[in-house]
Amino acid sequence: MTPVLLWALKLALLLLAVAMLCALARLLIGPTAQDRVMALDCLYINGMLMMLVLGIVYASSVYFEAAMLIALFGFVGSTALAKFLLRGEVIE
Repeated sequence: MTPVLLWALKLALLLLAVAMLCALARLLIGPTAQDRVMALDCLYINGMLMMLVLGIVYASSVYFEAAMLIALFGFVGSTALAKFLLRGEVIE
């Protein structure tokens, strides 16, 4: 791996961590429930991207599988939260 690519991947990890901290702050402070749901979406997307970058850095397919699971569970969770906010119940 070239030094420039390694440097760029480390910078990407740092920026993703900062983005996750900003989303966590919005999740805790958010004035409305919709803000909190959007912050949760942002958190799982940033977590998934962090797993993908780590998979590139360590050249391991385990990180890519973890990223797939994070994306799957994040999508299901945000869909359930959106349905709960709209109707007040998840299971009809």
